[in-house]
Amino acid sequence: MSDTGRTEAFSDGVLAIAITLLVLDLRVPVRETLDEPLAAALSERWPAYAAYVTSFLIIGIIWVNHHGVFDLVSKVDRLALFLNLLLLMSVVAIPFTTALMSEYLLAGGRDARTAALVYSGVMLAMSLAFAALYSHLARQPALLSEHVDPVAARKSIIRFSAVGIILYVGTLVVALISAPLCLVAHFLIALYYCFQQIRPGSRVTIE
Repeated sequence: MSDTGRTEAFSDGVLAIAITLLVLDLRVPVRETLDEPLAAALSERWPAYAAYVTSFLIIGIIWVNHHGVFDLVSKVDRLALFLNLLLLMSVVAIPFTTALMSEYLLAGGRDARTAALVYSGVMLAMSLAFAALYSHLARQPALLSEHVDPVAARKSIIRFSAVGIILYVGTLVVALISAPLCLVAHFLIALYYCFQQIRPGSRVTIE
């Protein structure tokens, strides 16, 4: 087992790169090729802006909640490190799925559904990895900080993990119906995770 410093620093770096890569899909209209006013050209690219805002919020919330989870632990073991890597692997795929979603959001038909399914699939993978990481840490009292109540930490597993998995599975169904509606669903899930989902409580000490 080791302290969490290096794990958090590495994770912060990966998340920072992933969230920065999102902006690469926001392209400036080339003046020489414009056959319409700039305002009109920009407004036509609203799917890219909507996908950018949604994915930026999602990665931002992942960073916030990742920070919250590691506030609960003082040490990490080898399994926690690998589970954290799985989480980061799914996060760095988000810029690709965001570009895919923005390109095919209004395409309609099979292509739009495929893009939405890929986007939702990566988000589900992220949710599963995050759930596995938190569940493992919450079930290991030896890894938790002294101020954390192990019982309360375990009770938070369902609220933090299971609910998210169910919601992301639901987005796969929505993706088969409407790609734009699927993107809205992901935005709403991100808002849900803006609120504190972990209730670690406090360890009671008897003097």
